[in-house]
Amino acid sequence: MFSESERAYLRSQRLARIATVSPAAQPDVAPVAYEFDGTHLYVGGLSMTRTLKYRNARAHPRVAIVVDDAGEGPRAPRGVKIHGSATLEARDGPRGPRPVLKITPAAHWSWGIEGPTFREGAPVIKKTSWSRGS
Repeated sequence: MFSESERAYLRSQRLARIATVSPAAQPDVAPVAYEFDGTHLYVGGLSMTRTLKYRNARAHPRVAIVVDDAGEGPRAPRGVKIHGSATLEARDGPRGPRPVLKITPAAHWSWGIEGPTFREGAPVIKKTSWSRGS
């Protein structure tokens, strides 16, 4: 599961990049806005059901998503990378239910969130794997 620092970071950001795979095995990365409920990320958008990310996730539900920023200073990037699965569902919005991708994490990596990004010239990356029941 996410640490409290990772949850706070994910709640503080609004933009991410999601990677999906087409039925022909072509990878695609797209910038997205997202919502975070403490466990899952929700990716929506205008005309969502017509987007490549939606069609790709319907065919291949495994996705990756990265939330990151420059941090404070030139050597202080920070972020969270998540591998997981996407399910297609409706989520309430200001204009009623809207289609979204619900991202359920299976593993995640973070850097610069709970400590320095680099130590003695090497990156400091924390990896967490989730059990299927989480």
